[in-house]
Amino acid sequence: MSVFTEQEIEYLGSQTLGRLATVGPDGRPHITPVTFHFNEDQDVIDVGGVSFGGTKKWRDVQANRNVTLLVDDVVPNPRRARAVEVRAEAEPHDTGGDEINPRFPNFSPEFVRLRPRRIVSWGLDEDATGGDFQVNARSV
Repeated sequence: MSVFTEQEIEYLGSQTLGRLATVGPDGRPHITPVTFHFNEDQDVIDVGGVSFGGTKKWRDVQANRNVTLLVDDVVPNPRRARAVEVRAEAEPHDTGGDEINPRFPNFSPEFVRLRPRRIVSWGLDEDATGGDFQVNARSV
């Protein structure tokens, strides 16, 4: 059984871009757009990209593994915000990043695997509009 709900898994599978927040050695937050892949076998989210091993986010995770991934969008009719926020422990991996997502064959081998600790989602219910939507928050 997954730590994610069926709606969250469906939503994550429909999106291609997220934002990864890390913490630098000076204690300041850093957030960047990233490509991600829901890894169903491990029930985790893998994050990687081109030249990923040379990025600040990669260096930040080496020192502080507490991260947050936000995947969000707005649908027009009816207009509503949708999102999945995953607070996680990041595991840096030196190899395998070039295999995590077949759409991106030029990824660098480095990637991070996000093991969820808390998941917050909202707006995933098709009937939800405006402020009339349910927030689903839970520690895992």
